[in-house]
Amino acid sequence: MLIYKVLRAEEWADLASTGQIAGAPVDLADGFIHFSTADQVAETLAKHFAGAADLVICACHTDDLGADLKWEPSRGGALFPHLYRALRLKEVRWQEGLVMAGGQHVLPDRVE
Repeated sequence: MLIYKVLRAEEWADLASTGQIAGAPVDLADGFIHFSTADQVAETLAKHFAGAADLVICACHTDDLGADLKWEPSRGGALFPHLYRALRLKEVRWQEGLVMAGGQHVLPDRVE
């Protein structure tokens, strides 16, 4: 199953150059890296990244993240994937910059 991490361009650049990232400031504060499923990512964008430009969506397969990936209740009790370690560049299956249309982020067609 693919899950998704939204990064700001500078966070993606850090991941691409160093090979791993401990996460965005919210991830560091919470002690884990926040991911979303395909069904959750649009709401995540609207709630936490409204109007933000220069975002990158990264797709990771749950099998690649191993036992450090935990499914925990969050918004409305829904289970969200949380990674309790750094994300490694080699675990990113694909990444793509997000575009805005009508004031909203447009998800790539390959978000499944």
